[in-house]
Amino acid sequence: MNNYLYLILNLGSLSIPLMYSFFEKEFHFIQYFKAVVLSIVLVAIPFLIWDGIFTYYGVWGFNPDYHLSIDILGMPLEECMFFFCIPYACLFTHEVLKFYLPNFKLSKGTTIIVSTLLLVLVCFLLIFNFGKWYTTVNFIFFILLLIYSIKNHLHVLANYLPSFIVIMIPFLLINGILTGSFIDEPVVWYDNTENLNFRIFTIPFEDVFYAFNLLFSIQLLFNYLKKREHEK
Repeated sequence: MNNYLYLILNLGSLSIPLMYSFFEKEFHFIQYFKAVVLSIVLVAIPFLIWDGIFTYYGVWGFNPDYHLSIDILGMPLEECMFFFCIPYACLFTHEVLKFYLPNFKLSKGTTIIVSTLLLVLVCFLLIFNFGKWYTTVNFIFFILLLIYSIKNHLHVLANYLPSFIVIMIPFLLINGILTGSFIDEPVVWYDNTENLNFRIFTIPFEDVFYAFNLLFSIQLLFNYLKKREHEK
């Protein structure tokens, strides 16, 4: 039964958002299904390549006791599913919050302050840990994404940052299980010489920024595709 754990986590994360996408009549998220799928796929491709390279070089890896024996690009099938199931659930969550709580956002001034503090923190950590592969690649991506967003999509960032905090609650629960919380061994293991070796419970600190890089990139692309559909 243990080898179904990663699969169960993926499908469990997807099930409720997918169900409500069809049956929540007022919100009716399924109307954006094409934009959702396309934005997730386009962002998932480079992240899967990144994931495959890091798996190949042992930056992280997977415990065969907790996943099926089907491999894609040297990674378990469930790892590939992760980049579709989790983003769908998180994208759905943000859009629901934005729909039902339109004022659940930061002011532009607060967004700039928070973003600047994050940039300072990440730049500081990057300078003193440059060369650790997970830290280096992850933080450079985050810096570039945040600078681009401040310059071009400040209003989107102001809307997204509070949602991201909400999204982090289930995300950290799932990621906590994957990294060894509540189970005997981690589903996903990390070479701590390639990261800060600082954990939030069992979760590498970098994972929070990795999640933002993945999810906010999808959000930006989804917003663009949704707007383009409306203009047709």
